Amino acid sequence: MESSDSTERTEITTLDRIGPKCRCHVVGVRASGALRKRVLAMGMVPGVEVETLQSAPLGDPTEYRVKGYCLSLRRAEARLIEVVQGDEP
Repeated sequence: MESSDSTERTEITTLDRIGPKCRCHVVGVRASGALRKRVLAMGMVPGVEVETLQSAPLGDPTEYRVKGYCLSLRRAEARLIEVVQGDEP
């Protein structure tokens, strides 16, 4: 049962499920092909901290801060980025 505490802290979810003003760390990118290359080139690489800033009025896209700049992703794109919430990856 000791492992359940560490499992709760490092529960993997997707970026589209992270609420506004929350921080998380990227642990993986499930996208493939050209989309994967684009997402990685934008800085969404494993270990990087991401902060959710705000969503558009209808909830899509959402603005994130990554590596000191702002990036907007559609919900479908954010759903392909695996993250863990909190201060440590």
